[in-house]
Amino acid sequence: MDTHVHDRRRFLALAAGAAAAPLLTACGSGFGGNDSKSDGSAADDITGSFDWKREKGTTVKALLNKHPYTDALIADLKSFTEKTGIKVEYDVFPEDNYFDKLTVDLSSGRASYDVFMLGAYMVWQYGPPNWLEDLGPWMRNSSATGSEWDQGDFFPNLLQADQWSLKAGAPLGQGGQYALPWGWETNVVAYNTEVFKKLGVKPAESFDELAELAGTIKRKAPGAGFDGMYGIAVRGSRSWATIHPGFMTMYARNGLKDFTVDGGKLTPAMNSPEAVAFTEDWARMVKRGGPPSWTSYTWYQCSSDLGAKKAGMLFDADTAAYFQAVKGASPASGKIAFHPGPKGPDGSLATNMWIWSLGMNAKSKKKSASWLFLQWATGKEHLRKSAITHNHIDPVRKSVADDAAYKDKMRHLPGFLETFETVVDQTKIQFTPQAQFFDATTSWAAALQEIYGGEGAKSVLDGLADDLAGKVG
Repeated sequence: MDTHVHDRRRFLALAAGAAAAPLLTACGSGFGGNDSKSDGSAADDITGSFDWKREKGTTVKALLNKHPYTDALIADLKSFTEKTGIKVEYDVFPEDNYFDKLTVDLSSGRASYDVFMLGAYMVWQYGPPNWLEDLGPWMRNSSATGSEWDQGDFFPNLLQADQWSLKAGAPLGQGGQYALPWGWETNVVAYNTEVFKKLGVKPAESFDELAELAGTIKRKAPGAGFDGMYGIAVRGSRSWATIHPGFMTMYARNGLKDFTVDGGKLTPAMNSPEAVAFTEDWARMVKRGGPPSWTSYTWYQCSSDLGAKKAGMLFDADTAAYFQAVKGASPASGKIAFHPGPKGPDGSLATNMWIWSLGMNAKSKKKSASWLFLQWATGKEHLRKSAITHNHIDPVRKSVADDAAYKDKMRHLPGFLETFETVVDQTKIQFTPQAQFFDATTSWAAALQEIYGGEGAKSVLDGLADDLAGKVG
C-alpha cells in the first residue's frame, strides 16, 4: 500500500527553498470560540445564511496522493457535486513524486490546484512562506460553514496538530488552522497470533520486554515452523519516515524530546544521556530481533513482512497492519492482532501520529467553493460512508469512531478497537514544530543507521546535535 514511505530526497531539495523563506506571523488567531476575524481573509466576504449551492457552476481543482482515502473520496465525488453544483477535477500522483509536485506548484504561486492533500508535518514547511490558507476564519464564519459540520466532533488533538503560530518551537494548537485532519494513523504494535501461541508468549508491556521478545521470536520461530521469521519489523531507511513511527513513539513514552525550546531557541536534545541510552537499546533490539536488511526498510517492507509471516511483530502505523490483516489480503490475514505497545517507565502511552490532512492554496481564486469542498470531504456524512464502505481508517471524527456499523466492520480484527481507544487521547505529534523537520529527521535516521552499524551512540548523536544546532531556529 503506497503511503508516506519513500525517501524524499527530491522533496527535501525542493523544500529547502521554502525553509529559507522569511518567517511570517500567524494570519489568524485560531479557531473555536474566538470570534475575531483575521486580517483580510476571503472568508469575511461570505455573508447571509449558509448555502451549499452558493458556488453552483464552479470547478475546483484538487491534487491528491494515491491512497485508500483518495479512492474513497473519488468514489463519493458525485455526492458532492449533487449537493453543491460544484465540479471537482483532480490529479492523482503516487507518493514517490506527490510531494515534489505539490511543493513545486505551491512555490510557483501559480495556484494550479485549489485544494490538496498534505501531512501535518508539511504545515511546518508550507506555512511560513504563506502558501497555505488559514482556515480558522472560514470555520468561525457561520455563513461559510454549516452547523452540521460540527467542529466539536473532531478528536481535538487532531485539529490541534494542523494548527500552528508559524514560529519555530511554538507548540501546536495555537495560531492559524492551516489544514484539516482527514485520515490518520496511530503507531502501535501488531503481531502474529499464530507464532505467539506456538511459542507461548504474550505482547510486551515494557520496552525491555519488547526487545527480549523480538530476539526470542527470531531465535525460536524458525524451529516452530515459521521459516525465515524474525522478531520485529520497524523502519530503517535513511529517511525522515524512519524516525516518526515506532521509534518516536517509544522515544516519547520514555519522556524524551527531540529539541528543548528556550525563548524561541531550539537546542537538539537527542544526545542527552537518556536519549543516547534509549537509542543504543533500540539499535540493539533491531540487531537481535529485526530484519537482516533493516537499513533499507520502509513502510512497505515492514507492512509486507507482517503479512507474509516474515515478521512476528510490527511497531508502526496501525494501518500498515490493517491492510495486511483484512480478510484475504495476505498469508497472515486472520492471524494478526493489535496491542498499544510497551508503556514508558512511568506508564506513559504517549504515541506519535501521522495525519493526512486537506489544505487550501492561499493563492486560489476559488476559495469559497474550495471551502465547501473541504467542509464536505471532512464532514460526517462522507467520512462515515468512507469508513464503512471503503478503507478510510482511522476516523478523525468521534461520531464515526463510535458508529455501530464502523465498529462491526473492525471487530473481526483482534484488539484493533481496544488499542485505538486506549491510545487515541494520548496520540499527538511528538516532534517540536520547525521548518527544518524533514532535513533534521533524515539526518537522525542516518545517525541511527550508523549506531546500528556499530558506531558509538554518544559520539554519533553528539555529532548530530552539533550539526543540527546550526540549522534549526
